[in-house]
Amino acid sequence: MYENKSFEAMKSQVAELLTSDPKLHAMAIADTLGITEGEVVMAFPDELVVPIPGESAKAILEDLPTWGPVTTIVHSMGSIFEVKAPFPKGKEARGYYNLMGKLGELHGHLRLDLVTDIALVSKPFMGQESYFIGFFAKGGECVFKVYLGRDKQRQLFPDQIEKFKQLKQQYLGEK
Repeated sequence: MYENKSFEAMKSQVAELLTSDPKLHAMAIADTLGITEGEVVMAFPDELVVPIPGESAKAILEDLPTWGPVTTIVHSMGSIFEVKAPFPKGKEARGYYNLMGKLGELHGHLRLDLVTDIALVSKPFMGQESYFIGFFAKGGECVFKVYLGRDKQRQLFPDQIEKFKQLKQQYLGEK
């Protein structure tokens, strides 16, 4: 997303904030630094994030329906919307990637051409191990995030952790 001196300075600021308070989430850091959530996520320390080019969005979205229940999150004007269900299958038509969820699943129309960056993030959230795939637009705005699912005891699904790690490894191998 960003490869210059200002990115290195931002990366340093993000690392300092996380060192002082590891529980901070990306939106709180973005508010503190006056930058976008995507800029913060891409500036996370290397052990927390694997950046992926936006062109990979369709391949990732086509695989997500095989992962089982996940939590899809969309932020809009300070509000947070969540859908806890398997990620729906989709297909391209009329310039959109159309999500065709069943009853209770996510429906929608994504402009994949506007997704410029994807982040695979492994960062504790609210004291628990947590993983998400973030989809970001050119300016660093978050389009949506998909968090790995949890069972009734709030434990992550081990097979999803494995799929997430395989996805990370796939893209780390391409660097």
